[in-house]
Amino acid sequence: MFEIPILRFGQVYESMEKVSIVHFDTGEELAKLHQATGAMVKLDLKKAQKAREALRSIPVSTLIDICKIAAESYLNETLPMGDEFLSPADFCEMQSATTGLPSQMCATNMRKNAFVLSHMDDVLEALTRGLPHQILERGFGVESRGVMVSYQANSPVFGMVLPNNSPGVHTLWLPALPLQVGLFIKPGSQEFWTPYRIAEAFFKAGLPREAISIYPGGHDVGGAIMSDCKRSMIFGGQTTVDQHAGNPQISVHGPGFSKIIFGDDTIDDWEDYLDLMLDSVMANSGRSCINASGIWASRHTRDIADALAQRLGPIVPLPPSDPLSPLAAFTTPGAAGSMNAQIEDGCRSAGVTEMTAKYRNGDRLVTTPRCEYLRPTVIHCASADSPLANTEYMFPFVSVVECPQNKIISSIKQTLVCSAFTDDPRFQQNLLDAAHIDRLNFGRVKTVQLNWLQPHEGNIVDFLFRARAFQDSPPASHWTTGLFMGGWAIAEIED
Repeated sequence: MFEIPILRFGQVYESMEKVSIVHFDTGEELAKLHQATGAMVKLDLKKAQKAREALRSIPVSTLIDICKIAAESYLNETLPMGDEFLSPADFCEMQSATTGLPSQMCATNMRKNAFVLSHMDDVLEALTRGLPHQILERGFGVESRGVMVSYQANSPVFGMVLPNNSPGVHTLWLPALPLQVGLFIKPGSQEFWTPYRIAEAFFKAGLPREAISIYPGGHDVGGAIMSDCKRSMIFGGQTTVDQHAGNPQISVHGPGFSKIIFGDDTIDDWEDYLDLMLDSVMANSGRSCINASGIWASRHTRDIADALAQRLGPIVPLPPSDPLSPLAAFTTPGAAGSMNAQIEDGCRSAGVTEMTAKYRNGDRLVTTPRCEYLRPTVIHCASADSPLANTEYMFPFVSVVECPQNKIISSIKQTLVCSAFTDDPRFQQNLLDAAHIDRLNFGRVKTVQLNWLQPHEGNIVDFLFRARAFQDSPPASHWTTGLFMGGWAIAEIED
């Protein structure tokens, strides 16, 4: 067992308050996680500028090189974790032991994070739309079109309240550091492993320790970040989304309600897309907001649901250390049971059919002494009005919904990722115009297939920086003044 302290501007801070971190299945105590307070965060935020100043002393190009070095360390080296050291395999084992995510999925998410770090130059090139690094460093400069521009950081640090559901979400905040913006992190109570390991990889690669602060703790810590940090990110359910909607200082990441849509021109060939649909539902044990939770089409929907159910229904939980383990455990008592009850209630509605039951050979809910599992579930909805037509759960769950093509877009509601299988130009244009669809894929693209050079739920550069008007006066010998229409104008004299 080891202890994991608070990091205040990269410096170890030991708290009198600690919580025990235990194995989700065995109950074995694995670590002690020191606890910060909201008051501590508020105090440190008053000194947040020193995190940005430490980063501004290093050129963006050098910070990108540091990201690439950190990627290698994070993925392959033994690194500190509190007062102990973890190899990559040890790290995955520990992460699995507290989150319930199978070890092989932990390793997959490690590779995702390392990929973004190792390709940070390409990521920033895309997110900044080719803006020269020197402009962000100085605050102003001349862009490629010869236009003087200025960008100002909205906050010296980027605060975040991170979730437990999947380590892959950390790819969203990694670009902040090479943009010379520090980090104030409240990690998840079970998935604190990734922020600490990434921080140690950065420190080993040469990043100033002042750039990263990590505050494990209770709700007051998250509240302090949300209230006092000028730019922050939070993850949560629909209640969290509604609570912070319209607040320009907070980037809210909630349920994805991601979907696959068939056009009338492709639906007769649905069997050609079956593997793609399965991967979109099952990847990462269905825990991601980019997993498909809905498949919409005008016909063949019951056949699609039955084909998916035949493949998904027999899947059972395996030990998390098994390299073929397909399902993550629910480690919060009662969470899986509550979801199961909601699904059972929804299935009693007219027009709703649970398709996996006849292929499952057992119950959807699997209970063990210390955790629970939910087995994959396919629902068929005869119309868009069915209560389970627009739902999402944190396991492989998908509703196959029958709906006329001309009503699909208006019926699907908010959608993070939409993979649309259609070559109909008019339908494609309607999808492009749909403001409630965030990421849009045309062609044979899984909902879980991300392009890291594309922004995810908004562009982090646009969130962390604001463009402003700026003029830099040339030498006085190049200018003269003259009266123009009752006011003074400045005109440049050509040499």
